[in-house]
Parts: sequence; C-alpha cells; structure tokens
Amino acid sequence: MSDALPGLIAEALLTGALVTVKVTAGALAVALAIGMALAAAAVLTNNRMLQTTIRVYVEALRNVPSLTFLFLLYFGLASLGIRLPSMLAAIVGLGLIGSAITVDIFRSGFLSVPAGQSEAAASIGLTPFVAFRLIVFPQGLRMALPSLGNYAVALVKDTSLVAAIAAPEIMFNARQLVNETFETTLIYGSAALVYLVLTGAVAQFTSLVERRLETR
Repeated sequence: MSDALPGLIAEALLTGALVTVKVTAGALAVALAIGMALAAAAVLTNNRMLQTTIRVYVEALRNVPSLTFLFLLYFGLASLGIRLPSMLAAIVGLGLIGSAITVDIFRSGFLSVPAGQSEAAASIGLTPFVAFRLIVFPQGLRMALPSLGNYAVALVKDTSLVAAIAAPEIMFNARQLVNETFETTLIYGSAALVYLVLTGAVAQFTSLVERRLETR
C-alpha cells in the first residue's frame, strides 16, 4: 500500500462527504416542505378529489424504487432534451421520494392531536386554518419529530444511490479510488465509517431537538 493512499482516501471521502451533506440537506428541505404542505392540505380539507390525488402521489412515489426514479429524472429527462445536473437531479429525486414518506409522518402527527382542542378553538371563534396553525401544527410537529429523525438518518444512507447518476458523493469517490488502487476493503471500510459519523450526527441532533422541545 502506498504511503500516500491514506491521504488520498481522506481527501476523496471528505470531499464526497461535503456533497453528501449538501444532497441530504437539499433533499430534506424538499421532502419536508412538500410533505408538510400536502399533509396540512389532507387534514384541513374534506375534498375527496384532493385526498385521492395526495394518496395517489404518495403511493406512486413510495412504490417506485429510488434508483429507478433517479434514473428517470437524470437519464429519462435527458432523452427528452431536459438535462438536469447530477446534483440537482439527486436533490429533486430524493426530495420527491422523501416527500411521499413525510406526508404520512406529518399527517399522523397532526391527527394525533386530540380533536377536542380544535373544537375548543372553534368555540372561541378561531377559523379551522388559524386553529391548525396555532394549536394542531406545533403539537403535531413535536409528535412527528422522532419519525422525521429516523427518515433523515435513512436519507443520509440513501444518498449513496446518487453515485449511479455521477453525483460526486462518498460512494462515487470511493468507487473511483477503488478503480485506481484496488484497495477495496480499506476504501469501502473507510466510507462506511464516514457514513456512520454522519448518521450518528443526525441522530444526535434530532435527539437534542427533542429534548429541547420537551423542556418547553
């Protein structure tokens, strides 16, 4: 093994880790924004067509393999003349898939708030939207936080899929280095450790937020 190899591994994996963090943050933002909006719409409205549309959206994205969906965005759109950069395709693809997961997480959190609280809000003249914003949303978000934390940890691991569309994250850089050096065990083992550090950091951050909310 070359004396320069440890330095090459560290540089490649740290560079990839920065990309992994960017993809995770971007996809998480997309997933949370869309998931929260759709869950709120599902809770606030009784429109059957809207409810059906949201359910179809959720089921379609949850039942299509993530890698297949990424290929559709990156290669499928390119065949139609729409070329997305690999990073953008990774963020949008994982974000849309994640939104299908977070819809149910948020919806379960909102529905876990006792109905009596909304009824009490209505009795003092609050509109359903204001009652949702002031009463249901804060409590539902707190209920949903543990599941959202689990999703965020899973998302960090799922970013390894975007190596297939040439996004230069951890696994992409690791594979490139393996092809050059053939040090498979050392490089992939080091990549696993980097993922372990990242997922551990996300889990610890989620636990910290939960503890902070419990003290309020």
